[in-house]
Amino acid sequence: MDTPPPPSLPPPSSTSSSASQLPPTTRRTRFVCISDTHNSSPLDGAFKLPRGDVLIHAGDLTNQGTLSELRRTVEWIDRAGADFEAVIVIAGNHDITLDAEFYAEHGLYFHNQHPEVPSECLRVLTSSRSITYLNHEAAIIRLTKPDGPQTTFKIFGSPYSPVQGLWAFGYLPERAPGLWDDIPMDADIVVTHTPPKYHCDESKDRGAAGCEALRQRLWRVRPRLAVCGHVHEGRGVECVLWDLATPNVKYKEKDTAYWIDSSYGSKKQALVDLSVRGGEPIENNGGDDDAGPIGLRTGTPVRYKSFTSQSRSKYTDLPITSQSRSSSIVSPTETFDSPVQPVASARDIGSPNLDRWASSKSKNSNTISSLVGIQGGPVLSGRYDLEALSSRMGRKETCIINAAIMTSSWPHNSGGRKQYNKPIVVDIDLPLSAIGSQLSEPVRI
Repeated sequence: MDTPPPPSLPPPSSTSSSASQLPPTTRRTRFVCISDTHNSSPLDGAFKLPRGDVLIHAGDLTNQGTLSELRRTVEWIDRAGADFEAVIVIAGNHDITLDAEFYAEHGLYFHNQHPEVPSECLRVLTSSRSITYLNHEAAIIRLTKPDGPQTTFKIFGSPYSPVQGLWAFGYLPERAPGLWDDIPMDADIVVTHTPPKYHCDESKDRGAAGCEALRQRLWRVRPRLAVCGHVHEGRGVECVLWDLATPNVKYKEKDTAYWIDSSYGSKKQALVDLSVRGGEPIENNGGDDDAGPIGLRTGTPVRYKSFTSQSRSKYTDLPITSQSRSSSIVSPTETFDSPVQPVASARDIGSPNLDRWASSKSKNSNTISSLVGIQGGPVLSGRYDLEALSSRMGRKETCIINAAIMTSSWPHNSGGRKQYNKPIVVDIDLPLSAIGSQLSEPVRI
C-alpha cells in the first residue's frame, strides 16, 4: 500500500491557522538616516537623534575635514552609538583629509597654515568602536542583540560625487559607470554621498544635480534603500518602482512616489514606515519573485497615505511621474523629456486597476523567467540585461532617501542663522540572521 504524500504547506498568502504559525522570515528594522551635518550635532542642539537599530551618516561630517573637526564629530557619533546596534558612516566632498590623494595635491589650498596628516584623520574614524566606516566598499551587518530585530543586510558605502568645484572624492562623467559598477548586485542598502539623477537631487542653482550613472546602477541592483545627501535642497524621500516589464529596455522607471513629511513644524519624528506592520511595505523582497511582493502576498494594503505623485518642484529638466500610491491620486499637469521613462500605473488600493497591476506584474515575471529558462524561447536582444533580471524580479522598488541635515548650501553662515532638517527614520523588513549566529562584527567584502 502506497504511503500518501505529506500535505503541502499553504502558500504564504493563506489565512489558515497553519500559515499563521509559520515562523517569520523577516523582521522590522529601524534606520535613522542623516547626512551633511557639517560640524553640527545633537550636542549643540542642532537636531535631535531618534533611537533606532542602525544609524547611517551619508557624508559631509565636517566643513573641511580637519583633525579637530573629525574628533568632535566622532565623539558625538560614539555617544549616539549607544542607542544603535550598528553605525554606518561614509565621507563626503567636504571631508577633504579623508581623500589622501586629493589632499596631497590640494591640501595646502585649504590648510596652508596648519596642514593635516590624512592618515591621522582617517584613524579617528577607523579606530572608533561604534563606527563602521565604508570607503567605496561593502560589508555584511548582522544585528544580534537579544532585544533587537536580529536581522542581517549587505550594505555598500561610497563617498564619491560628481566633480563640482575644488572638493574631495570627485569624479568626471567618463569615470562614473566603472565607479558605480562596484556596487554589489546583492546589496540591500546603498549609501552614497551623491544622489542619483532625478531623485532627491533638486538644486536651485544646478537643477537635477545627481548622477545618471548611479541611477542606472540602482536600476540594475535595485536595493531596498538608497541613502544619500550632498544636495541639501533635495532632502526628502522618493520610492521608485522600477519598470522591469520590458526586458530589452534598461533603466526605465514605472512610477515614483514622493514622501510628504507630516512631521514638519512639529516635534514628531520624520518617519517613513515601509514595513508590513506599517501597512505600506516596500515592493522588494531582496531576491527572486517566487515569494511575491510582500504587500500583495500577505493581503496587506499597498496604500501610501504619506506619499504623493507630484514632484516637489517644477525644474524643467526633472521628470514628473504619472501616478502615485496615495489614496487621492493627483495627475501631473506637466511632463518633461528625460532619460527616465515612467509608464502610467495605478497602485492605489482603492483603484480597480490594482488587481490588473498585480496580475500583469506576475505575467511579466513569468515571461522573463521563460526567456531565461526555457529552451526555444524568444531571442533576446543585446540590450537584455540577464544579470540584472534573472532570478531577481522580487527587487521591484527602491526607497531613495536624501537625509541632509543642513538646509542651506555652502557657505552655511551666509544669509543669517543656520537651519536644520530632522533625521529621517525609515522602517523596513529585513531577513532574520541565521539561527544561532553570534557574529556581530561587520564582515567587509
